Amino acid sequence: MLTSPVLRCIAQQLPNAEIHYATKKKFASLLEANPYIQKIHLLEDDFQGFADAIAQEKFDHIIDLHSNLRTLRLRLKVRSAWSRFNKLNLQKWLYIRLGVNRLPKVHIVDRYMAAAKQLGVVYDGKGLDYHIPASVNLPSSFLEQLPEKFAVFVIGGTWTTKKLPAAKISEWISKIKMPVVLVGGPEDKEVAAQIEGALLDTCGTLTLHQSARLIESSHIVFTHDTGLMHVAAALNRNIVSIWGNTSPIFGMWPLHSQDSEALNLSAEVANLSCRPCSKIGYNRCPKGHFKCMKLQNFENIAENLSGYLSE
Repeated sequence: MLTSPVLRCIAQQLPNAEIHYATKKKFASLLEANPYIQKIHLLEDDFQGFADAIAQEKFDHIIDLHSNLRTLRLRLKVRSAWSRFNKLNLQKWLYIRLGVNRLPKVHIVDRYMAAAKQLGVVYDGKGLDYHIPASVNLPSSFLEQLPEKFAVFVIGGTWTTKKLPAAKISEWISKIKMPVVLVGGPEDKEVAAQIEGALLDTCGTLTLHQSARLIESSHIVFTHDTGLMHVAAALNRNIVSIWGNTSPIFGMWPLHSQDSEALNLSAEVANLSCRPCSKIGYNRCPKGHFKCMKLQNFENIAENLSGYLSE
């Protein structure tokens, strides 16, 4: 999702370029409808075969937007001009461990675009892309239950410390003045069953593309720091992003197009000395109190939502 502007800008600014994308097989569905990609190289278990296939293409230039040990191995095996983005690991470590903020006030997309600078490509300010295949529709059983105006609450997240507890989500839903639809994966079904007040629970019943289609039809999206947050931004939805142990300071806030008038509001517990405690997340709060989510107060953002939450 976050690398999508690089693809669009290369394709539009270098119209004769042939663009290939290399990623893990489990992410293939995110790319299948992207009109800027001519070929996808998928890694499953056979790294050597994966590297050989890329080497055989004889690329003029490879842009590394992952910058980890695996892409370093690939760089050693594939002869080409390479450029890569700066992960800012030292700056993140200083902020998390010592509370010293040396992070630039730029989005990760800007750092991804810097990796394409050698090609003369610049960011166009148009935000993220999410291409839903034209064949993807919501089941009629869901469409029949959806009102004209509704909110989506994305309840999932890779790590527990990035998610509101079920009771807190129920509390927020009671204050959202429009019907709320829960969105999440199969792993979120147990939590969804504990949440009260939602009109509809779609957790585990929709594909990723169908969830995106649902978000596309929504009026406003409440979401944790997770992939569907970026899907909502790409689809130009009003967004309230909810931050626990992580922070938008790392450069991963929802990125709308520069000319978008959509709401982009962050909900955070201020002045917690232990936050952020990780650039990713944990399965449990390292301190045991989980204040970064348990102290989230809807009233802190209610005034900024005036005009967005009327049925």
